[in-house]
Amino acid sequence: MASFKELGARIWASIAHIQTLRWSRRPLETQNNVLKSLIKKAKKTSFGKDHFFERVHSIQDFQKNVPIRDYEKLRNYVDRVVAGEVNVLWPGVPKYFAKTSGTTSGSKYIPISSDSVTYHIRSARNALLSHIRNTGQSQFLNGKMIFLQGSPELEKTKHGVPTGRLSGITAHFVPSYLQKNSMPSWKTNCIEDWEEKVTAIVEETHNSDMTVISGIPPWVQMYFEKLMEKTGKKSMSEVYPNFNLFITGGVAFEPYKARFKELFGKSIPIIQTYPASEGFFAYQDQIDSNDLLLLLDNGIFYEFIPTDLYFETNPPRLTIGEVELGVNYALIISTNAGLWAYSIGDTVMFTSLKPYRVRVSGRIKHFISAFGEHVIGSEVEYAMEKTISSKGGKVREFTVAPQITPPSGGLPYHEWFVAFDEEPKNMESFCAELDLNMRNKNHYYDDLIVGGVLQACVVRSLKNDAFIKFMKSQGKLGAQNKVPRLMNDRKIADVLFSSK
Repeated sequence: MASFKELGARIWASIAHIQTLRWSRRPLETQNNVLKSLIKKAKKTSFGKDHFFERVHSIQDFQKNVPIRDYEKLRNYVDRVVAGEVNVLWPGVPKYFAKTSGTTSGSKYIPISSDSVTYHIRSARNALLSHIRNTGQSQFLNGKMIFLQGSPELEKTKHGVPTGRLSGITAHFVPSYLQKNSMPSWKTNCIEDWEEKVTAIVEETHNSDMTVISGIPPWVQMYFEKLMEKTGKKSMSEVYPNFNLFITGGVAFEPYKARFKELFGKSIPIIQTYPASEGFFAYQDQIDSNDLLLLLDNGIFYEFIPTDLYFETNPPRLTIGEVELGVNYALIISTNAGLWAYSIGDTVMFTSLKPYRVRVSGRIKHFISAFGEHVIGSEVEYAMEKTISSKGGKVREFTVAPQITPPSGGLPYHEWFVAFDEEPKNMESFCAELDLNMRNKNHYYDDLIVGGVLQACVVRSLKNDAFIKFMKSQGKLGAQNKVPRLMNDRKIADVLFSSK
C-alpha cells in the first residue's frame, strides 16, 4: 500500500503535468510573456536605465538595445553588485552568489535572486514528479537519498550576501518531506576536501537503505567504487538492494553508460537534468529518451545563435520560434536574476519542436578546429560511446586535443587521452573504430583524413585515476567540476602527456 508521502507525490505529479502542458502548448506566447515580465521588473535598475528598458516593447527592441555578453563583458555590472550596490542588474540585491571557477575570468559570481532560486527548486522537484507520473513508481520516497554536492557552508561577501557552489546553496532548500531521508549529514556535507568527504560519506551511508543517488557521473563513480571496496560487494544493487533511481546532470551520461551499467548491477532508471548556476534549463521528461524538455516558463528568456556564426560581429539571434532541428546553437539567456542576453558558453541541439526538447552538444569555447574540422563535444562523446559498444573497454574519463607538430614527425592528428577502467582487448582496432566513428559523425574531419591533411587519431591510454589527479592538481577536485571534453589547444593535453 502506498504511503501518505507517495500518494501526495502522485497528486503533485498530476498537477505539475497539467501546468507543463499549459505552457508547452503555447511556447511562443510563454516566452514573450517571460521577456515582458523581466523587462517590466527591471526597468528601474541601472542596467534597465542604461539599456532604455522603458522603450523596449518587443523582442526586436530588446535585441536592438541589449547586446550579447559573456561574463567578462557583464563583469562591470556584476562587480558593482558584489560591492553592495543595489538595483544594478535586478531589483534589490541577490539572495545568493553562486561562485564558479572560470577558465578565463578567474572566480565568477553568478547572482541568484529570490525569484530565480524558486525556479531552481521547482524544476528539480518537477523532474522527480515527471518520473513518478511516467513510471507510476514512487517507492523511492520512503528510502534514503544521497545528493553528492558541494558544501552547504556558505561564505558571505563584505555586504552579507551568502556565496558558494550552486549545489551547496540548493542544499538549503531540500523540501521538508525529503529532509529526514536526505544524506549525508550536514557535518559531512560541509567537508571541503573531496577525497576526505567521499570517504566520510561512505562511512556514514554504507549501512543505509539507499533508494536515490544523485550527482555528476565521475564523482558518483568514485563514491560507488569506495562503497564496494568498503563493503566487499560487487555492485551497487548488492550494497543497496532497494536502490532504484539515479539522477544526474552537468555532463553527458552516454560515455559513462557502460561502466555504470556494470556498477549498478541491475537496470536502474535514470533522470538526466540540465541545471547550471545561471538557471535550471531542462530535464528528461520521457522514460525512453535522453532528450531534455526545455523549460520555457522558468523565468528565463532564451535566444539561440548558430554556432558557426557565433563569432561574427553581429550574429543572428533566434528566438524559440525560429530554431531548427539538428542545428548546433549557442545558448543565450536573460533571467530573473539579472543576466541579460548572457552567453553561458553551452551549445544545444533541438531534437523536437513539439514540445521543444534539446540535447547539450558541448561548449562554445570547447572545440577542435585547428584545421577547420569544427569538432564539438557531442561528436566525440558519440564516437566514444559507439566504439565502446562495438569494441569493448570501460572508460572512466577522456579529453581530446589537436597534435599539430607530432614529436616524431608526420601528419598532425587528434590525440585522445583516455583513462580506462578496463582497456579494450585490441587497442589498435579500438583506435581505428574510434576514428571511423568520428569520420562518420563529422564530414569536415572526414575530408581532412581523405585529403591527407590529418592522419587517423591516436589514443593515449592513462591510468584510471589520471583525471582525478589532474583535477586535484588544478584545485578542482569536487562534485561540481568537470573535465573539458575537448580543447583547441594543448593546455590540458600536455599536462596529461607529461604525467603518463
